[in-house]
Amino acid sequence: MSDYRYSPLLTDLYELTMLAGYWKNGMHEKQAVFDLFFRKNPFKGGYAVFAGLANALAYLEKLRFSREDLDYLKALNIFTHGFLDYLESFRFSGKIVAPAEGTVVFANEPLVTVEAPLAEAQLVETALLNMVNFQTLIATKAARIVLSAGEKGTVIEFGLRRAHGPDGGLSEARAAFIGGARSTSNTLAGQVYGIPVKGTHAHSWVMAFDEELEAFRAYAEAFPDSCILLVDTYDTLQSGIPNAITVARELRNRNHELLGVRLDSGDLAYLSKEARNMLDEAGFPEVKIVASSDLDEYVIQSIREEGGCIDIYGVGTQLATAGGPGGGALGGVYKLVRCEDQPKFKVTSDIAKATLPDHKRLLRAMEPDGQFSIDIICLEDETLSPADTVYDPTNPSRHKSLPKDVTFEDIRKVVMENGKPTLPTESLETMADRCRDQLQRMPNGTLRLINPHTYKVSISPGLNALRNRLMEPYLED
Repeated sequence: MSDYRYSPLLTDLYELTMLAGYWKNGMHEKQAVFDLFFRKNPFKGGYAVFAGLANALAYLEKLRFSREDLDYLKALNIFTHGFLDYLESFRFSGKIVAPAEGTVVFANEPLVTVEAPLAEAQLVETALLNMVNFQTLIATKAARIVLSAGEKGTVIEFGLRRAHGPDGGLSEARAAFIGGARSTSNTLAGQVYGIPVKGTHAHSWVMAFDEELEAFRAYAEAFPDSCILLVDTYDTLQSGIPNAITVARELRNRNHELLGVRLDSGDLAYLSKEARNMLDEAGFPEVKIVASSDLDEYVIQSIREEGGCIDIYGVGTQLATAGGPGGGALGGVYKLVRCEDQPKFKVTSDIAKATLPDHKRLLRAMEPDGQFSIDIICLEDETLSPADTVYDPTNPSRHKSLPKDVTFEDIRKVVMENGKPTLPTESLETMADRCRDQLQRMPNGTLRLINPHTYKVSISPGLNALRNRLMEPYLED
């Protein structure tokens, strides 16, 4: 992969000007702790799927200012020679705590915690937000689409041509796989990440021949064991499906089988039912029906509710661009929570936007059957017990007692120490399996597309007390 992806200039200018300011004031080596988190679940949904960590760790490990970088910064006429000399030996030497990719996470939870000298922790803000925000958003969208497709439905990621640039197309394919789309049309993503690649042909293939049947025969001749025919170039039911059946018979006579037909326009629920009947009656019940055409989780759910007979969904635009209500971007933020020995937090008139100070742990309480019950954010050295009172982080007047029969699991681990990864690299399959398993353990109603049940995220007694103590000087009499 190209080195440009890990350039330290992949940042907002103000990160560099703050870095220069810290250096000038002798603050750059102060120990700092930052939390990366988001305040609202994407897509107005009940959860998010954490992704992008491996890219972020690779960026941190490779962080260097090249001579070309330093020459560019010098040409801006903003920074002093002394500061540029300091950057020449700049490295990330910090500690990272984070969940494993594919973990189901929720609003207001500390996801990535960065503990490093202030200059290092500040500089990496923009790049970490870029990588984690985008891939978490896409992994979440993919999970929603895959859940809508049901246990028998398969989702292929088709989004490269609508993705936000080549690098966005790679990241999107990776994140979509973690969310459950186990194959892609993106050949480069197949090479880089080992994702299985799938594809059919375009309408232009059919239009390049004088007749549709001629086009189908030529494609089947070229790919007799992987033939999927696009049947809606002219008329799906009057021409496309009958011609596909003719080719299916010819393939069978040569000891091959037609794999599938693809629908790319029209009333997909109706057309798929009619196509299924025609294929079954002709003796081809194993031929798969693939559908594309601006699909998302809502369209797929509607098709299934209407009895559509689609086996494979090729999802492109809405997945690659994270379209739909509450999509478009994940509002992840990166906030200072400790500097040297002082807990820090953002004070605001809107308690929902006040940050949570200091080193923290993120615990997940689980029922005896393994179902998720509630997440609790607590101080690093705090011990929780069942039946403790916990508080809503956005409205501390709301509180509840923890269930008595739960067990606690810390869902984050140290993934980088002294600027080096601490855990073996996981496969994308492991991440995707984790996502699928955790979604199955979510409480009833939390996976609904519309008005999902709110999964509870609370703060511990110790963290609530610390925040209240730090807030006291700013409260009006």
